[in-house]
Amino acid sequence: LSLRFPQELWKMLESGKFQSIWWSEGGKCVAINKDLFETEVLGRDGQQVLHTQKIRSFMRQLNAYGFTKMQRNFQRSASLPEFLSEEAAASAHSQILYYHNPSLNREHPTLLETCKRR
Repeated sequence: LSLRFPQELWKMLESGKFQSIWWSEGGKCVAINKDLFETEVLGRDGQQVLHTQKIRSFMRQLNAYGFTKMQRNFQRSASLPEFLSEEAAASAHSQILYYHNPSLNREHPTLLETCKRR
């Protein structure tokens, strides 16, 4: 049985297996290195992580579950791993996308149950 999209996303964020997607803003936002995500997650042959191979479909799923795209005009992350990850991504001139959903909060995993498709 396949996981619902928010659960798949949570599993990816918590796995630590991917450099292209991570928790940001203390676990309240999702940061995605778009270029790396396309090759690392969506471009896998035979070992699909998500049920799509296109970044546009992935972003449609985010929107369908109520995620909003955020502009990166807020403070840098306080934790060293997050800060280093964001700095490395920025220095590589990659496009980093930030998405927020009140139902996706690393400190409150039970909120994930309230993340429903619109």
